[in-house]
Amino acid sequence: MAAAAVPIRARIGLIIPSGNRLTEPQFTDHAPSGVQIHVTRLRITGPYHRPLPEQMPHIVEAAQMLADAKCDVIVFHCTGSAMADGREAEQRVVEAIQQATGRAATTTASALLEAFEALGVRRLVLASPYDQATNDHETAFLAEAGIEVLHDRAMNLSSSEGYDVAPPDYWCQVTREAADPRADAYFLSCTNIQSMAVIEELERELGRPVVTSNQATLWYCLQALELPDVLPGLGQLARLQRRARASV
Repeated sequence: MAAAAVPIRARIGLIIPSGNRLTEPQFTDHAPSGVQIHVTRLRITGPYHRPLPEQMPHIVEAAQMLADAKCDVIVFHCTGSAMADGREAEQRVVEAIQQATGRAATTTASALLEAFEALGVRRLVLASPYDQATNDHETAFLAEAGIEVLHDRAMNLSSSEGYDVAPPDYWCQVTREAADPRADAYFLSCTNIQSMAVIEELERELGRPVVTSNQATLWYCLQALELPDVLPGLGQLARLQRRARASV
């Protein structure tokens, strides 16, 4: 006898970089029962990177396709791209998605800021696979929101392929080497790295919350959809309940 279908409680739509190979499995592995994940891709990083205003027509079209799939919340899901041009440009992306689809909308950047606020984070350590210029853009974006990056590690991995193959232990070591007792949290930036698997191990070692791009975005979407599920294995943030301020 076939198993009964799980009732669909919500659908999350993600606009991700075309080369991203980890967002889908990480979201699918950790999403609660009845929460479906739908994805569309854009060429928005590496040689295809453009300022957000130039990307807007493509972002809006991708969002409309996710709205066709009846997604309840739509996310422009690329940390570096969402933060690259500052908070005003990032908020214009959120507004454009919402206006074009009538759906709740956010970006990875907004989800992260909500996560940091929920955790009371004002100072953090940043680690990423990016080059230093990208880390500098993220540091500036966070500063606009009143969050100080005490110091950062830009690992300058060669490409998106280098991002996703670096094992979880790599990110443990990178974060340990950056440990700073002044930090309220540790931020492992990028949606295409194997960071979700190390959250709880690092929290036990460092005594501080560890926030990653995919973890924070999944948590944010559940809060915006008013779903009370706790996400096991994803650290302090995943155990918090907070009404997220998604644009609707």
